[in-house]
Amino acid sequence: MMTTRMASLKVPEVVPPPAQDCERLRKAFHGLGTDEEAVIRVLGHRNESQRKKIRETYQQLYNKSLIHDLHSELSGHFLNAISLWTYDPSERDARLINDALKKKGSIFAAKKGVKDWQVIVEIACAFPPQHLLAVRQAYCSLFDCSIEEDISSHISLPLRKLLVSLVSSYRHDKEVVDTIVAKMEAFQLREAIEAKQLDHDYVMWILGTRNFFQLRATFDSYKQHFSSSFDEDILKCGNGDFNTLLNVAILCMNCPEKHFAQVIRKSILGLGTDEDSLSRAIVTRAEVDMAKVKIEYVQLYKTSVEDDVKGDTSGDYESFLLTLLGTKQVWVG
Repeated sequence: MMTTRMASLKVPEVVPPPAQDCERLRKAFHGLGTDEEAVIRVLGHRNESQRKKIRETYQQLYNKSLIHDLHSELSGHFLNAISLWTYDPSERDARLINDALKKKGSIFAAKKGVKDWQVIVEIACAFPPQHLLAVRQAYCSLFDCSIEEDISSHISLPLRKLLVSLVSSYRHDKEVVDTIVAKMEAFQLREAIEAKQLDHDYVMWILGTRNFFQLRATFDSYKQHFSSSFDEDILKCGNGDFNTLLNVAILCMNCPEKHFAQVIRKSILGLGTDEDSLSRAIVTRAEVDMAKVKIEYVQLYKTSVEDDVKGDTSGDYESFLLTLLGTKQVWVG
């Protein structure tokens, strides 16, 4: 099996041709009942480019959408998770943003609250700039308007100002840091804290413009000069929706693996499971940094993601999540 250093996804050394994968999926759909394990064996062990080839080949061979057939054959949280996984990542995230904004009751729907806007922040702040650009393009293509337009139509100030600033950004993605600028902007952030004006234009400009390496240097400089972190001081300014969401943005920029470890933990704790958040966290990070998320999770909670998933999920849904986490061994040849 092969996996990238930070990803948890495991891909076989020799991957079958897309037509062979499509044939296996077709058989899984058309036997006596759906063979969900066969679906997991194929899709749960293919990377983004391989899944794209499977989608395209499936359409060519059977003149049908693979996503459509998944919806016809599967159900529940398993369907929700594997649908997210099978979509092209930019389309997946465009749909997640649209649903967070419009709450149409689709398979991606989550409970109302700051958690909805958190999805938008994750996509804007926890992925490379090129991904956000692709998501913005996919959004325009799918919904005939921009993300910024829909945010402006559905969210009021000051949250609108923060979210538009984040999704409109196209950051420089190389490790370029100016320590003088970092110190200067750390002091500007402090001024906003002292004035309790966290939605000030220059705060939005700093957070929505600077590359992530520069921002981490700024946050480090802030802590060095003021003996507390910027996110800690934000909480001292209040615990409203804006402050909560601003802290999510900072954590996603500064340490995305910690953010997603927290998302997974919160989705499992309490009465019932928040399957939407659990699925989103595992699906969107399995090819990015889930190996780091799992390490962070153990450090924070003294237990493993895998054990908590096993304790809170069941059936095909559990099997699929464990497959993406790289711990459930199935035949994939």
